[in-house]
Amino acid sequence: MLLPLGFLFAALSLGRCIPLQQAPNRSKLLLVSFDGFRWNYDQDVETPNLNAMAADGVKAKYMTPPFVTLTSPCHFTLLTGRYLENHGVIHNMWFDTKTGIRLPYYTTQGISSWWDNGSLPIWITAQRQASGLKTGSIHFPGAKAKYQGEEVYKKLVEPALFNYSNETNWRQSIDTVMEWFTVENLDFITLYFGEPDSSGHKFGPESTQRKNMVKQVDRTVGYLRQRIRESGLEPNLNLIITSDHGMETVIKTNEIHIRTVSNFTFKDLDFELLDYGPNGLLVPKEGKLEHVYSVLKNAHPKLHVYKKEEFPKRFHYANHSRITPLLLYSDPGYVIHG
Repeated sequence: MLLPLGFLFAALSLGRCIPLQQAPNRSKLLLVSFDGFRWNYDQDVETPNLNAMAADGVKAKYMTPPFVTLTSPCHFTLLTGRYLENHGVIHNMWFDTKTGIRLPYYTTQGISSWWDNGSLPIWITAQRQASGLKTGSIHFPGAKAKYQGEEVYKKLVEPALFNYSNETNWRQSIDTVMEWFTVENLDFITLYFGEPDSSGHKFGPESTQRKNMVKQVDRTVGYLRQRIRESGLEPNLNLIITSDHGMETVIKTNEIHIRTVSNFTFKDLDFELLDYGPNGLLVPKEGKLEHVYSVLKNAHPKLHVYKKEEFPKRFHYANHSRITPLLLYSDPGYVIHG
Protein backbone atom coordinates (compact mmCIF):
# COMPACT_ATOMS: atom_id res chain seq x y z
CA MET A 1 0.00 0.00 0.00
CA LEU A 2 1.29 3.44 -0.88
CA LEU A 3 0.78 5.97 1.89
CA PRO A 4 0.85 9.75 1.53
CA LEU A 5 4.44 10.93 1.72
CA GLY A 6 5.75 13.95 3.46
CA PHE A 7 5.28 17.45 2.30
CA LEU A 8 6.45 19.57 -0.59
CA PHE A 9 6.97 23.32 -0.46
CA ALA A 10 8.38 25.42 -3.29
CA ALA A 11 9.37 29.05 -3.18
CA LEU A 12 10.22 30.44 -6.59
CA SER A 13 12.67 33.26 -7.06
CA LEU A 14 10.90 36.61 -6.79
CA GLY A 15 13.28 38.87 -8.64
CA ARG A 16 12.89 41.77 -6.22
CA CYS A 17 16.25 41.92 -4.39
CA ILE A 18 19.67 43.15 -5.44
CA PRO A 19 21.05 40.58 -7.91
CA LEU A 20 24.05 38.49 -6.90
CA GLN A 21 26.92 40.03 -8.82
CA GLN A 22 28.98 36.83 -9.06
CA ALA A 23 26.16 34.73 -10.46
CA PRO A 24 24.95 34.53 -14.05
CA ASN A 25 21.36 35.43 -14.85
CA ARG A 26 20.21 31.83 -15.01
CA SER A 27 18.26 30.51 -12.05
CA LYS A 28 19.71 28.25 -9.40
CA LEU A 29 17.97 25.45 -7.51
CA LEU A 30 18.21 24.15 -3.95
CA LEU A 31 16.46 20.85 -3.20
CA VAL A 32 16.06 20.15 0.53
CA SER A 33 14.81 16.88 2.00
CA PHE A 34 13.69 16.37 5.59
CA ASP A 35 13.61 12.59 5.92
CA GLY A 36 10.36 11.02 7.10
CA PHE A 37 8.36 14.27 7.26
CA ARG A 38 4.82 12.90 7.03
CA TRP A 39 2.30 14.92 5.03
CA ASN A 40 0.51 16.23 8.14
CA TYR A 41 3.43 16.85 10.51
CA ASP A 42 2.95 20.60 10.12
CA GLN A 43 -0.61 20.35 11.42
CA ASP A 44 -0.10 19.38 15.09
CA VAL A 45 2.60 21.96 15.93
CA GLU A 46 3.07 25.61 15.06
CA THR A 47 5.19 26.03 11.93
CA PRO A 48 5.27 29.75 11.13
CA ASN A 49 8.25 29.53 8.78
CA LEU A 50 6.83 26.69 6.73
CA ASN A 51 3.51 28.53 6.62
CA ALA A 52 5.23 31.67 5.38
CA MET A 53 7.02 29.74 2.67
CA ALA A 54 3.76 28.16 1.54
CA ALA A 55 2.15 31.62 1.41
CA ASP A 56 5.03 32.98 -0.66
CA GLY A 57 5.18 29.99 -2.99
CA VAL A 58 3.18 26.80 -3.43
CA LYS A 59 2.47 23.77 -1.24
CA ALA A 60 1.33 20.30 -2.20
CA LYS A 61 -1.04 18.64 0.27
CA TYR A 62 0.89 15.38 -0.03
CA MET A 63 3.03 13.31 -2.37
CA THR A 64 2.78 9.59 -3.07
CA PRO A 65 6.13 7.83 -2.56
CA PRO A 66 7.39 4.92 -4.61
CA PHE A 67 7.30 1.41 -3.22
CA VAL A 68 9.23 0.59 -1.00
CA THR A 69 9.20 3.58 1.33
CA LEU A 70 12.84 3.52 2.42
CA THR A 71 15.32 6.40 2.48
CA SER A 72 17.72 5.47 -0.31
CA PRO A 73 15.18 4.09 -2.81
CA CYS A 74 12.80 7.03 -2.38
CA HIS A 75 15.54 9.65 -2.62
CA PHE A 76 16.90 8.03 -5.76
CA THR A 77 13.44 8.23 -7.27
CA LEU A 78 13.46 11.96 -6.47
CA LEU A 79 16.85 12.26 -8.20
CA THR A 80 16.04 10.19 -11.28
CA GLY A 81 12.27 10.41 -11.71
CA ARG A 82 12.13 6.62 -12.05
CA TYR A 83 10.50 3.77 -10.16
CA LEU A 84 12.60 1.34 -8.12
CA GLU A 85 12.29 -1.46 -10.68
CA ASN A 86 13.81 0.95 -13.21
CA HIS A 87 16.63 2.55 -11.22
CA GLY A 88 17.53 -0.58 -9.24
CA VAL A 89 18.07 0.93 -5.78
CA ILE A 90 15.53 -1.42 -4.22
CA HIS A 91 16.63 -1.21 -0.57
CA ASN A 92 18.68 0.80 1.91
CA MET A 93 21.01 -2.19 2.26
CA TRP A 94 23.32 -3.68 -0.33
CA PHE A 95 22.94 -7.45 -0.26
CA ASP A 96 24.16 -10.58 -2.02
CA THR A 97 21.67 -13.44 -2.10
CA LYS A 98 24.40 -15.99 -2.85
CA THR A 99 26.67 -15.18 0.09
CA GLY A 100 23.99 -13.86 2.45
CA ILE A 101 25.99 -10.70 3.07
CA ARG A 102 24.03 -7.54 3.90
CA LEU A 103 25.68 -4.16 4.31
CA PRO A 104 24.21 -1.30 6.39
CA TYR A 105 22.92 2.01 5.05
CA TYR A 106 26.13 4.00 5.44
CA THR A 107 28.37 1.38 3.80
CA THR A 108 25.91 0.99 0.93
CA GLN A 109 26.20 4.71 0.19
CA GLY A 110 29.74 4.16 -1.07
CA ILE A 111 29.08 1.14 -3.31
CA SER A 112 28.74 2.67 -6.77
CA SER A 113 27.57 -0.58 -8.36
CA TRP A 114 24.45 -0.47 -6.15
CA TRP A 115 23.51 2.97 -7.48
CA ASP A 116 24.92 3.08 -11.00
CA ASN A 117 22.44 1.00 -12.98
CA GLY A 118 21.90 3.22 -16.02
CA SER A 119 19.55 5.76 -14.39
CA LEU A 120 21.45 9.00 -14.01
CA PRO A 121 20.65 11.23 -11.03
CA ILE A 122 19.95 14.86 -11.80
CA TRP A 123 23.40 15.94 -10.58
CA ILE A 124 25.08 14.10 -13.46
CA THR A 125 22.42 15.08 -15.99
CA ALA A 126 22.92 18.75 -15.08
CA GLN A 127 26.70 18.50 -15.26
CA ARG A 128 26.47 17.05 -18.77
CA GLN A 129 24.55 20.03 -20.12
CA ALA A 130 26.28 22.10 -22.76
CA SER A 131 26.30 25.04 -20.37
CA GLY A 132 28.32 23.00 -17.88
CA LEU A 133 26.18 23.31 -14.76
CA LYS A 134 27.93 22.78 -11.44
CA THR A 135 26.18 20.68 -8.80
CA GLY A 136 26.69 19.95 -5.14
CA SER A 137 25.30 17.80 -2.36
CA ILE A 138 25.40 17.71 1.42
CA HIS A 139 24.56 14.34 3.01
CA PHE A 140 22.03 13.48 0.25
CA PRO A 141 21.60 9.72 -0.37
CA GLY A 142 23.39 8.57 -3.51
CA ALA A 143 25.90 11.42 -3.68
CA LYS A 144 28.86 9.32 -2.56
CA ALA A 145 28.62 7.02 -5.60
CA LYS A 146 30.04 7.45 -9.10
CA TYR A 147 27.82 7.23 -12.16
CA GLN A 148 29.42 6.04 -15.38
CA GLY A 149 32.67 7.20 -13.82
CA GLU A 150 31.36 10.66 -12.98
CA GLU A 151 30.58 12.07 -9.56
CA VAL A 152 28.90 15.10 -8.02
CA TYR A 153 31.07 18.18 -8.58
CA LYS A 154 31.18 19.16 -4.90
CA LYS A 155 29.89 17.14 -1.96
CA LEU A 156 30.00 16.54 1.75
CA VAL A 157 29.35 13.00 2.93
CA GLU A 158 28.50 12.42 6.58
CA PRO A 159 30.82 10.20 8.66
CA ALA A 160 29.74 6.73 9.74
CA LEU A 161 28.64 7.90 13.21
CA PHE A 162 26.80 11.14 12.53
CA ASN A 163 24.32 13.06 14.67
CA TYR A 164 21.49 13.79 12.23
CA SER A 165 19.59 15.74 14.90
CA ASN A 166 22.11 18.45 15.83
CA GLU A 167 20.65 21.87 15.02
CA THR A 168 24.07 23.54 14.98
CA ASN A 169 25.20 21.08 12.30
CA TRP A 170 22.08 21.90 10.31
CA ARG A 171 22.90 25.60 10.30
CA GLN A 172 26.51 24.93 9.36
CA SER A 173 25.29 22.90 6.38
CA ILE A 174 23.08 25.79 5.31
CA ASP A 175 25.99 28.22 5.59
CA THR A 176 28.07 25.90 3.42
CA VAL A 177 25.30 25.81 0.81
CA MET A 178 25.22 29.61 0.71
CA GLU A 179 28.99 29.70 0.21
CA TRP A 180 28.81 27.18 -2.60
CA PHE A 181 26.14 29.21 -4.38
CA THR A 182 27.81 32.60 -3.95
CA VAL A 183 31.57 32.01 -3.86
CA GLU A 184 31.83 28.88 -6.01
CA ASN A 185 28.83 29.68 -8.21
CA LEU A 186 27.16 26.28 -8.11
CA ASP A 187 23.88 25.93 -9.98
CA PHE A 188 22.12 23.05 -8.21
CA ILE A 189 22.56 21.69 -4.68
CA THR A 190 20.79 18.94 -2.75
CA LEU A 191 20.66 19.19 1.06
CA TYR A 192 19.56 16.31 3.28
CA PHE A 193 18.47 16.24 6.92
CA GLY A 194 17.87 12.91 8.69
CA GLU A 195 14.98 14.22 10.75
CA PRO A 196 12.17 13.93 11.72
CA ASP A 197 12.67 10.34 10.54
CA SER A 198 15.05 9.40 13.36
CA SER A 199 12.78 10.84 16.06
CA GLY A 200 9.74 9.19 14.52
CA HIS A 201 11.41 5.77 14.50
CA LYS A 202 12.78 6.10 18.01
CA PHE A 203 9.81 7.67 19.79
CA GLY A 204 6.87 7.24 17.42
CA PRO A 205 5.21 9.62 14.94
CA GLU A 206 2.75 10.92 17.53
CA SER A 207 5.38 11.53 20.23
CA THR A 208 6.36 14.80 21.86
CA GLN A 209 9.93 14.25 20.66
CA ARG A 210 8.80 14.07 17.03
CA LYS A 211 6.70 17.21 17.46
CA ASN A 212 9.66 19.06 18.96
CA MET A 213 11.78 17.95 16.02
CA VAL A 214 9.25 19.41 13.60
CA LYS A 215 9.63 22.70 15.46
CA GLN A 216 13.37 22.41 14.85
CA VAL A 217 12.69 21.77 11.18
CA ASP A 218 10.58 24.92 11.06
CA ARG A 219 13.29 27.00 12.74
CA THR A 220 15.75 25.65 10.22
CA VAL A 221 13.53 26.65 7.31
CA GLY A 222 13.38 30.14 8.78
CA TYR A 223 17.16 30.26 9.08
CA LEU A 224 17.56 28.96 5.53
CA ARG A 225 15.33 31.63 4.04
CA GLN A 226 17.08 34.30 6.12
CA ARG A 227 20.48 33.20 4.79
CA ILE A 228 19.14 33.17 1.23
CA ARG A 229 18.11 36.81 1.64
CA GLU A 230 21.37 37.79 3.32
CA SER A 231 23.37 36.14 0.53
CA GLY A 232 21.52 38.09 -2.15
CA LEU A 233 20.25 34.85 -3.69
CA GLU A 234 16.52 35.45 -3.50
CA PRO A 235 16.15 36.91 -7.04
CA ASN A 236 17.46 33.81 -8.80
CA LEU A 237 17.28 30.87 -6.38
CA ASN A 238 14.39 28.43 -6.53
CA LEU A 239 13.88 26.50 -3.29
CA ILE A 240 12.11 23.14 -3.01
CA ILE A 241 11.58 21.48 0.38
CA THR A 242 10.26 17.94 0.36
CA SER A 243 10.53 14.51 1.98
CA ASP A 244 10.95 10.90 0.94
CA HIS A 245 8.17 9.11 2.81
CA GLY A 246 5.79 9.26 5.75
CA MET A 247 5.47 7.10 8.86
CA GLU A 248 2.94 4.95 10.72
CA THR A 249 2.68 4.08 14.41
CA VAL A 250 3.81 0.47 14.90
CA ILE A 251 1.03 -1.85 16.03
CA LYS A 252 2.18 -4.08 18.88
CA THR A 253 -0.79 -6.46 18.97
CA ASN A 254 -1.14 -9.51 16.73
CA GLU A 255 2.36 -8.91 15.36
CA ILE A 256 3.78 -10.71 12.32
CA HIS A 257 6.49 -13.21 13.35
CA ILE A 258 7.60 -15.37 10.44
CA ARG A 259 9.50 -17.79 12.68
CA THR A 260 6.27 -18.84 14.45
CA VAL A 261 4.39 -19.75 11.26
CA SER A 262 3.35 -23.39 11.24
CA ASN A 263 5.41 -25.62 8.90
CA PHE A 264 7.87 -22.79 8.16
CA THR A 265 11.59 -23.05 8.81
CA PHE A 266 14.46 -20.77 7.88
CA LYS A 267 16.33 -23.90 6.81
CA ASP A 268 14.23 -23.80 3.63
CA LEU A 269 15.77 -20.45 2.66
CA ASP A 270 19.05 -19.51 1.03
CA PHE A 271 18.54 -15.82 1.84
CA GLU A 272 16.17 -13.57 3.75
CA LEU A 273 15.94 -9.83 4.29
CA LEU A 274 13.41 -9.29 7.07
CA ASP A 275 13.15 -7.21 10.26
CA TYR A 276 13.31 -4.01 8.20
CA GLY A 277 9.81 -2.62 8.52
CA PRO A 278 6.81 -3.66 6.46
CA ASN A 279 8.71 -5.35 3.61
CA GLY A 280 10.61 -8.58 3.12
CA LEU A 281 12.63 -10.48 0.49
CA LEU A 282 13.10 -14.26 0.45
CA VAL A 283 15.11 -16.73 -1.65
CA PRO A 284 13.90 -20.29 -1.00
CA LYS A 285 16.28 -23.19 -1.52
CA GLU A 286 16.01 -25.09 -4.77
CA GLY A 287 12.74 -27.04 -4.83
CA LYS A 288 11.34 -25.22 -1.78
CA LEU A 289 9.69 -22.19 -3.39
CA GLU A 290 6.19 -23.65 -3.58
CA HIS A 291 6.33 -24.95 -0.02
CA VAL A 292 7.55 -21.66 1.47
CA TYR A 293 5.02 -19.72 -0.56
CA SER A 294 2.10 -21.95 0.48
CA VAL A 295 2.86 -21.85 4.23
CA LEU A 296 3.37 -18.07 4.30
CA LYS A 297 0.64 -16.92 1.93
CA ASN A 298 -2.22 -17.13 4.44
CA ALA A 299 -0.14 -17.10 7.60
CA HIS A 300 -1.35 -13.71 8.86
CA PRO A 301 -4.29 -11.50 7.83
CA LYS A 302 -2.02 -8.42 7.62
CA LEU A 303 0.75 -10.13 5.65
CA HIS A 304 0.83 -10.26 1.84
CA VAL A 305 3.08 -12.79 0.10
CA TYR A 306 3.72 -12.91 -3.64
CA LYS A 307 5.85 -14.71 -6.15
CA LYS A 308 7.96 -12.21 -8.05
CA GLU A 309 6.09 -12.68 -11.32
CA GLU A 310 2.72 -12.21 -9.59
CA PHE A 311 3.56 -9.09 -7.60
CA PRO A 312 1.07 -6.26 -8.32
CA LYS A 313 2.24 -4.18 -11.30
CA ARG A 314 0.98 -0.96 -9.71
CA PHE A 315 3.93 -0.99 -7.30
CA HIS A 316 6.49 -0.81 -10.13
CA TYR A 317 8.89 -2.81 -7.97
CA ALA A 318 9.27 -6.46 -8.92
CA ASN A 319 10.54 -6.16 -12.50
CA HIS A 320 14.23 -6.00 -11.63
CA SER A 321 16.95 -8.63 -11.41
CA ARG A 322 17.69 -7.77 -7.77
CA ILE A 323 14.17 -8.71 -6.65
CA THR A 324 14.00 -12.13 -5.02
CA PRO A 325 11.60 -14.97 -5.98
CA LEU A 326 9.30 -14.21 -3.02
CA LEU A 327 8.23 -10.76 -1.82
CA LEU A 328 6.39 -9.81 1.37
CA TYR A 329 4.69 -6.66 2.54
CA SER A 330 2.37 -5.90 5.42
CA ASP A 331 -0.53 -3.57 6.07
CA PRO A 332 0.27 -0.11 7.49
CA GLY A 333 1.53 -0.27 11.07
CA TYR A 334 2.74 -3.88 10.93
CA VAL A 335 6.41 -4.87 11.00
CA ILE A 336 7.50 -8.17 9.44
CA HIS A 337 9.64 -9.87 12.08
CA GLY A 338 11.96 -12.72 11.15
